[in-house]
Amino acid sequence: MKGGAGGEKQGRGRGLPLRLESQRFRLLSIVVGCFVFSLVFLLSSRPDGIAFDTMSPKASLEDARRPATAVKTLRSSAGFGRDFHVDIVPQRGEGQGHLKQSVEQSNDKAATEWVRDTVIVEERHDVEREAETEEHEDHDDSNAAAAVTSISDDQPARGVEEKVQGNAVQTAAAAQPAVETPSARPGKPEEERKQVGGGEVKLQVQEQPARQEEPASSSGDHHQKQQQQPRPPLCDYSDFRSDICDFAGDIRMDANATSFVVVDPASGGAVQWHKVRPYPRKGDETCMSRVTEITVRTRGDSEAPPRCTRTHTSPAVVFSIGGYTGNIFHDFSDVLVPLFNTAHRYGGDVQLVMANVASWWLVKYDRLLRQLSRHEPLDLAKAGAAGEVHCFPRAVVSLRAHKELIVERERSLDGLATPDFTRFLRRALSLPRDAPTSLGDGSRNKPRLLIISRHRTRLLLNLDAVVRLAEEVGFEAVVSESDVGDDIARVGLQINSGDALVGVHGAGLTNMMFLPPGATLVQIVPWGGLQWMARADYGDPAEAMGLKYIQYEITVNESTLKDKYPRDHQIFTNPTAMHKNGFGFIRNTLMDGQDIVVDVARFREVLLQVLNNLTQ
Repeated sequence: MKGGAGGEKQGRGRGLPLRLESQRFRLLSIVVGCFVFSLVFLLSSRPDGIAFDTMSPKASLEDARRPATAVKTLRSSAGFGRDFHVDIVPQRGEGQGHLKQSVEQSNDKAATEWVRDTVIVEERHDVEREAETEEHEDHDDSNAAAAVTSISDDQPARGVEEKVQGNAVQTAAAAQPAVETPSARPGKPEEERKQVGGGEVKLQVQEQPARQEEPASSSGDHHQKQQQQPRPPLCDYSDFRSDICDFAGDIRMDANATSFVVVDPASGGAVQWHKVRPYPRKGDETCMSRVTEITVRTRGDSEAPPRCTRTHTSPAVVFSIGGYTGNIFHDFSDVLVPLFNTAHRYGGDVQLVMANVASWWLVKYDRLLRQLSRHEPLDLAKAGAAGEVHCFPRAVVSLRAHKELIVERERSLDGLATPDFTRFLRRALSLPRDAPTSLGDGSRNKPRLLIISRHRTRLLLNLDAVVRLAEEVGFEAVVSESDVGDDIARVGLQINSGDALVGVHGAGLTNMMFLPPGATLVQIVPWGGLQWMARADYGDPAEAMGLKYIQYEITVNESTLKDKYPRDHQIFTNPTAMHKNGFGFIRNTLMDGQDIVVDVARFREVLLQVLNNLTQ
């Protein structure tokens, strides 16, 4: 029994260690299983953990501590099979164009790793990337703010800003040159190779959702862009006859200072300052010295604009009645024809502003001025004396003048031409005839020939003989002795009654504008090579008006110069060569220094040609 009991006791002693080992094994298995389960759970929920980090452990540690920033999503084709996010930090204190990748120290002085000229690549799961994309779309403004946050809490990144615009991510650094990115460099492919941890990884930029920019971030940006845009010039100096200033906006005419100030604070740009004499005899110093100079300028930023005493809703057209006015040729060629070309477009709703006003001039041409403007003309000198400031929405300073007495259709802003002006004259002065007498229809009425009689220079000394000759060939001859002070409507009626006009070169031929279209102008040209002047002043304008034109050039025997100079003098042998002495010589010697005795027999052929024109 004892032996049996001892054996049984011995057997139980041997089984106890086995049971203990079995319990330990089961416990160990449970622990290992829990550990494995926990490890699998952790790894499945965080695939970018330390164990799977492709970079150094320090980088992964610092990545876990780094706040969220706007990043670029790059796709790897080097076998990783997932997308990567790249954080780019501008290099500090280095040469331009280089990048630094930094993870900075925390408060506990953890190690910091600087990575130069490379990128830190973080492996990210597709689900996490998609969640981040959605968050980026939902919180656009917060992500933009996060783009300028620091990598660590105690040392913020300086001037770094990353923002998404369109389908590209741009990097900007304040006070530093812009960092060049693969997608932004011109001529570079989207795919580039980067050295990562000693290996080469081919990175391809993946397009991010486009950010909706603010419609207008601030009015200051828009104003700054406007200031950078050059302001168009207020005045044009390219025309050979006159300088023209044409401008619109808030315009203040300070009459006392004879200046126009353009008040336009929104336009910005450099202040413009122009001085113009509003009369179309550019380059003629004698003439222009009689014309008031007007200043046209923009207001400075710190300048208070002149305060309006009267506000107009109509535009202003500004011109001078100085210069050579008082001579009917210059009245029309320098003022009335250019004024029609400039002001016609406003249909009468225009304010005429006049410098160097002469009251008699206003009285003489009152009917024409009232047809151009329904407003009372404004005398600049009187307004200045009263301290007035007139305000306009638009102003044209000086007149658009073409050739003498001509409006050129191709140069007119409104497609006007010279016949438009002569029609305007006939309408304004109520002139009845718009066609000459026609001899082809069997009419027994004699055509009327008007002969201009001059009073001081270039006199037609045998005027009576010319009148008798005209009556002999079949005209009713009438001598016109109009004077400067004559009413323009009365003169217009007289000239409009004629079928032909004859006169020596001079201002009186300007009256041809009142002739009905189709009538004939005969210009008697004095001796001295003046054909070019006669053609430019009256020949070309007559044809532009629709008139027939005949130029009668006298011979030496028809000029009184033959009684002043020997026949071998240069004035007879080569008069054109004497023009080099200047216009003063031409005027004094060749124009005002001779009178004319027409060769009646020779002139007869001219009058017969005029009759022939009336039969066509």
